[in-house]
Amino acid sequence: MGLSPASVLAGVESVVTDQPNFLILMADQLSASALPAYGNRTAITPYVDLLASRGVVFDSFYCNSPLCAPSRFSMMTGLLPSKIGAYDNAAELASATPTFAHYLRRAGYQTILSGKMHFCGPDQLHGFEERLTTDIYPADFGWTPDWTRPEVRPSWYHTMDSVTQAGPCVRTNQIDFDDEVVYAARQKLFDIARSKDQRPFAMVVSMTHPHDPYTVPQAYWDRYEGVDIDMPRITIPVSELDRHSQRIRHVIGLDQQPVSSKQVLAARRAYYGAVSYVDDQIGRLLSTLEQAGLDQNTVIVLASDHGDMLGERGLWYKMNFFEGAARIPLIVSSPERYAPRRVAEPASLVDLLPTLCELAGVAPVVYADEPDGHSLVAQLEGNTGRGEVLGEYMGEAAIAPVVMIRVGSHKFIHSVFDPDQLYDLAQDPDELINLAQDPGYSEVVAEFRAEVARRWDLRAINEDVLASQKRRHRVYEALREGRFAPWDYQPVRDASKLYIRNDQDLNDLEAMARFPRP
Repeated sequence: MGLSPASVLAGVESVVTDQPNFLILMADQLSASALPAYGNRTAITPYVDLLASRGVVFDSFYCNSPLCAPSRFSMMTGLLPSKIGAYDNAAELASATPTFAHYLRRAGYQTILSGKMHFCGPDQLHGFEERLTTDIYPADFGWTPDWTRPEVRPSWYHTMDSVTQAGPCVRTNQIDFDDEVVYAARQKLFDIARSKDQRPFAMVVSMTHPHDPYTVPQAYWDRYEGVDIDMPRITIPVSELDRHSQRIRHVIGLDQQPVSSKQVLAARRAYYGAVSYVDDQIGRLLSTLEQAGLDQNTVIVLASDHGDMLGERGLWYKMNFFEGAARIPLIVSSPERYAPRRVAEPASLVDLLPTLCELAGVAPVVYADEPDGHSLVAQLEGNTGRGEVLGEYMGEAAIAPVVMIRVGSHKFIHSVFDPDQLYDLAQDPDELINLAQDPGYSEVVAEFRAEVARRWDLRAINEDVLASQKRRHRVYEALREGRFAPWDYQPVRDASKLYIRNDQDLNDLEAMARFPRP
């Protein structure tokens, strides 16, 4: 899979203009620590490595909520979950809430989504002019948590089967989905290159790998044959885990279904195989971008919605603010605009909306709500930025809102029912020493507590979460009675406009479809 198909590119011109295209590549549950670009020595990811070598790599980049839907809604709106009711994986993003797709569309962009965004509710576009695929997950309220019954494990949530049954396969739901997502995106890039529509594009290509279950096609399993798979480094006795981590173990069934070291090894091997699968799809998209002559005027953004603990601290999946679950990659590649560099300052997904808008020339005055994020253009240009991250978690395993502040090297985690956690990531990158009870850090803890009180009304948020859960349970139960009208997105494919039809002159049609033009 080459990135310089010179014979194909003959006659194709690329131009750099003031208003760039955007190709936003998203992986699901991809930890920064799983990539060689961030120091990993196991994963095989030549195309991500290529993006990193010629792009701007953000070393301390975070999701704002370590769960799929809240994280994605925050990314798209530039707002924290509590401001938009994005509490969990069955939360509805209000249609009246502008996203970066809305802002870019108003600025003259064609906005396109291929793949997952976990929209719940009847609005399945949220500013995207075109959606190429359906979503892999349901659009209804069936996955709404219930904080009033913390002892009950949801039947639809993660279990340890993903670990105990890890290994090679032929096909899965996720392979079917991502193959379609990438095929549709590549086809759309060629359509854009052949189109008379001269608007810039903003395309999100969102895959569901390397999200569990940890199973991959044999070829990707075999890619790691003989490779020394790194195992979890941090083991903490269950009795010494923080309370939230203990609740996570309960909600994923880890206490009822322990895993062996052999199963952990298989799960991590399959995860790395899935990372390589994502990398190969990125390679195909980069090749297509170049073949279509769109590469020089396109800013490529690689990100994820959250990470995966992969057995560290005895935990799996996400749902917490430890580095494995909350720290994710952000690589911005546009060599014609930005020299390769690394950015050490903390940043997060809510910063993407103001960044994309600034690059597209959208004036901040048009924002319906002041974003919680801040543009990263200064960092892309080699200057300093704000360097702050805020996080919220209100999903499964929580019994009250959990909030996080990352400033400098300090990370502070707070919830009203749990003891505070404070870590100095410069001295303690594995987050093994909780400084919150250390008398020497009492002033630091007091300052963080004051900042939490200033930024959040946790009592009001807690009440709204409970009310939202109750409403959604009632709506879901009612809509399942009688005739069910699903909200899942149905891609539109008009066969009357495909390939060869008699409403167009055959020679004209063939000439328009050929690329490059003869």
